[in-house]
Amino acid sequence: MNKNIAVVYGGFSKEEIVSHKSAEQVFNWIDSTKYNKYKILITNKKWVAVINDTEYKIDRSNFSFNNGADNVTFDCVVMVIHGTPGEDGKLQSYFEMLGIPVTTCDSFVSALTFNKFACKSFLKEFKIPTAKAILLRKNDPVNTNEIVAKLGLPIFVKPNNGGSSFGVTKVKAEGELSNAVNKALAEDTEAILEEFIEATEITNGVYYANGEIKVLPITEIVSKTEFFDYQAKYEGLSEEITPARLSDEATQICQNRTKYIYKLLNCKGVVRIDYLVRNGEFYFMEVNTVPGMSKESIIPQQVRAEGMTIENFFTELIEECLKK
Repeated sequence: MNKNIAVVYGGFSKEEIVSHKSAEQVFNWIDSTKYNKYKILITNKKWVAVINDTEYKIDRSNFSFNNGADNVTFDCVVMVIHGTPGEDGKLQSYFEMLGIPVTTCDSFVSALTFNKFACKSFLKEFKIPTAKAILLRKNDPVNTNEIVAKLGLPIFVKPNNGGSSFGVTKVKAEGELSNAVNKALAEDTEAILEEFIEATEITNGVYYANGEIKVLPITEIVSKTEFFDYQAKYEGLSEEITPARLSDEATQICQNRTKYIYKLLNCKGVVRIDYLVRNGEFYFMEVNTVPGMSKESIIPQQVRAEGMTIENFFTELIEECLKK
């Protein structure tokens, strides 16, 4: 019998809108001849299976639902929630307790990588280059003189736990810092402030399947906006070049580093690692453990550049998930 696959989407943050776009594509890419697939919407207000615009309430005690004729349980969860609770380890903990495998990293790794400052601090212990950073929490004093003295200008101010560039500001003057921190803290309880590195932005997908870590082609991002913000990511205001315009040697260095970071963090499923490259050095930016899968997203571009179909790619991810 075909295995039951839950495509879980929605979420508790502003990234829910991105999750809906990703879920639509992922659901279509999963091979219906091999799997019984179901869309499962999780929000602050409801947990429901969505079948032909009809909603069926999820029983949270065992993550099942009744469609009026049968009780449906799941063999694997394809996680498509960007942000909390699908990327920060909360739902991973829930599914781990239920014994249902998920296509993402486990709860600990998801929590670590979602926290940008903690992840950078961890990888610095392994000599991974990264931009200098300061962490501020709500109610911490914002000493703009000290911040500028340490990081210089411009400074990127971001929510420490979040994605899709919500709440991100590129600060060019010291007088803008306090407002930028407040903007980031409106999205999260912590803000990360990072030095600006004048460099080329690239990103590299990687996943585990068939007993090996597989690194995808690299994408170079040329933003038409000030930086790779929401508009650049999702409204076509960027040029994404896959494979990136790197030498063969630089490509190998980057892909080796991606593989190394994936192993260091003990990642699972597909993740995307972002870098800044300057003078031959690759500066780690962040890990996306539930990367976007909409039509505008980068991982599908990289999969196609590798010569694979997206359908076969998801079959590999699901088959690996079912082995857990």
